[in-house]
Amino acid sequence: MSTSPAPDALLGPADIRELAAVLGVRPTKQRGQNFVIDANTVRRIVRTAEVRPDDVVLEVGPGLGSLTLALLETADRVTAVEIDDVLAGALPATIAARMPERADRFTLVHSDAMHVTELPGPAPTALVANLPYNVAVPVLLHMLETFPSIERTLVMVQSEVADRLAAGPGSKVYGVPSVKANWYAEVKRAGAIGRKVFWPAPNVDSGLVSLVRRAEPIRTTASRREVFAVVDAAFAQRRKTLRAALAGWAGSAARAEAALVAAGVSPQARGEALSVEEFTRIAEAAPDRETPDGSPSSPGSPKPVESPKSVGSPKRKDSE
Repeated sequence: MSTSPAPDALLGPADIRELAAVLGVRPTKQRGQNFVIDANTVRRIVRTAEVRPDDVVLEVGPGLGSLTLALLETADRVTAVEIDDVLAGALPATIAARMPERADRFTLVHSDAMHVTELPGPAPTALVANLPYNVAVPVLLHMLETFPSIERTLVMVQSEVADRLAAGPGSKVYGVPSVKANWYAEVKRAGAIGRKVFWPAPNVDSGLVSLVRRAEPIRTTASRREVFAVVDAAFAQRRKTLRAALAGWAGSAARAEAALVAAGVSPQARGEALSVEEFTRIAEAAPDRETPDGSPSSPGSPKPVESPKSVGSPKRKDSE
């Protein structure tokens, strides 16, 4: 006997509204809640994510379970992280009611995604999520850093944010999210999502972004924190030349210029022109940074510090 889910197992518009009414759920702008109400859209997301039968999928912000059910149709297991008390309490029952034959393949983690550092069960191999727009970039980067077993990622985010994540050097929207995402993965746009498939309909368009983790990490003696500190400094004053923008990071404009020259980067260039590999070389040439043999490279530079907020928290409007 087949154990495949029934054709009507996914949630439609009436199901979503009825479930929300029963739970007393009113989507909040504070948490960027826009629930997908179209079964074809969630199945399209699963196809685009190339979810396989042996995948352990991590989902962030499952909401009422639209995408969760579609993922369970295909993946071996799904682990969902939900911060909302009511939604987290209701989701296991929704899965059990609509897809009982797969309920034992679902695990809920009731937590803030930014605080999750470990997950129950097998390590995730894929991340697929409709990310709340107001925290999309920091959540994405946190998950990629915390769970190196994630090979493939497909996230739905605000279209403007999708453009930034997938942008390459030289683009007007290339910035901190672009470089940091590229540190971990090959990034590209993977489609657009209209407003009518959400409830409530957002006042912005959405886009899909595909991230395939690099087969080999970028070869460097600099740490991620050191590289990201250079990125943050370069884009904090993106209209300035790197010589000026990195003056605070290096200790002075002259020291910044010396590091740039040592890295083979023009001091007159701007951050938006540099690849992640070039940022890596600058980090390696940082003043006062210890070389692999333990000797300092040159005197007087402050240690780079990465603020959790530096990853960028794109808002529904007026993103960075």
